[in-house]
Amino acid sequence: MLLEQYVYFALSSERMSAREMTVLLGVQPDETSVRGSRSSQPAVPVCHRWKIVCREPDLRVDEQIAHVLDRLRPHTDRIAGLVKQLADEPGAEGTAVLEVVRCFREAHEPGDDSDDEQSGTKKTNLLGWSLDRKVLEFLTVTGAVLDVDEYDMTG
Repeated sequence: MLLEQYVYFALSSERMSAREMTVLLGVQPDETSVRGSRSSQPAVPVCHRWKIVCREPDLRVDEQIAHVLDRLRPHTDRIAGLVKQLADEPGAEGTAVLEVVRCFREAHEPGDDSDDEQSGTKKTNLLGWSLDRKVLEFLTVTGAVLDVDEYDMTG
């Protein structure tokens, strides 16, 4: 079985643009989205979004999370302040999220889910992961939620 996964931390708002969030945080995002950029009626996407992302392959989820949070921790107070500001918007929900996305796929070739015989290396087991106390503290201080999406793409 093949596993593709990535992690991101996002801030969302129906009113404040990702550009405004960037100015307030002093951190350039890896990705942004603009509310209504694909459709205005109804608005798709439904909110502006500012993201820091880790898509590095062969890392467990907790290692990907560590990469994202290593970049964000120096800005924790500003993130927490912005989350409080965004939470005051009417109808605001889930303004800060640590998102884990995992897609499970069938192996297509005999070597896809085992050792790489040519290089002599063993593929990393990506199935197990955990959240340490520092991650939980960051989520608590910033008011972020953890959302894990797992998709069975095996057929």
